[in-house]
Amino acid sequence: MEQIKTVFLLTLLTVLFVFIGYSFGGPNGMLIAFLIACGINFYAYYYSDKQVLKHYNATPIEDHRHPIYIITQRLVQKAGLPMPKVYLIPDHTPNAFATGRNHENAAVAVTMGLYEMLNEEELEGVIAHELSHIKHYDILIGTIAAVFAGAIAMIANMMQFSAMFGGNRQNSNPIVMILMAIVLPLAATIIQMAVSRNREFLADEGAARMTKNPAGLQSALAKLEQYAKGGYEVHNATEQTAHMFIINPFTGKNMGNLFRTHPTTEDRIARLEELKGRV
Repeated sequence: MEQIKTVFLLTLLTVLFVFIGYSFGGPNGMLIAFLIACGINFYAYYYSDKQVLKHYNATPIEDHRHPIYIITQRLVQKAGLPMPKVYLIPDHTPNAFATGRNHENAAVAVTMGLYEMLNEEELEGVIAHELSHIKHYDILIGTIAAVFAGAIAMIANMMQFSAMFGGNRQNSNPIVMILMAIVLPLAATIIQMAVSRNREFLADEGAARMTKNPAGLQSALAKLEQYAKGGYEVHNATEQTAHMFIINPFTGKNMGNLFRTHPTTEDRIARLEELKGRV
């Protein structure tokens, strides 16, 4: 299913670029846009994980005695997964995400704040959540969705700029282009929600079963939510990558339920409570 979603996103991105290319430059613009889209698709599949890690200044944990490394190693043995690369983000806001295109090319990244704030059981719950994303192949679609959303934002900006200065009047209507510039970012948000909301519930359940301790993740989620509501954000956080984190880094902005990329933390904690008698 995740492979189908990946192909769908990459195909949709190609169609969007071809459409915009035609609007700007007719048949020649369409051909150029198609070649650019193919390049972006290749980059998104093979290198988007490295781009995200670099964006957040993540550095690999090479000391195998580091508690984060030890916890991750213990959990992958339970889950039957290859050992992912483990990264530390130099940010004191607690959060975490996983990235990579498959089990063999996966990475778990946690912020310094997460390591400082949570106890061992809570860290185990968070890391198990990210490993569950890896196990169920969520990470590729989530990372590509981030690149996809960024590309859509770039297209929207191009369309706004073109509409302001007339664009190619033979092929485009400035009013239509302005409307598209408004609609495209909304479409990107909807796509992020579609690939993220249900994934979080499933990853929470996977973590509870992996650790046999739903309470650890419950406690971690409550702490992260409380901290995020205080208005603290991960440095360099973007709307395009927000869906990748275990807690949306923009929670403090009091988003409405309609445009949430994550289920409410209250709902997630309640579902974990229901699992306590079954794991």
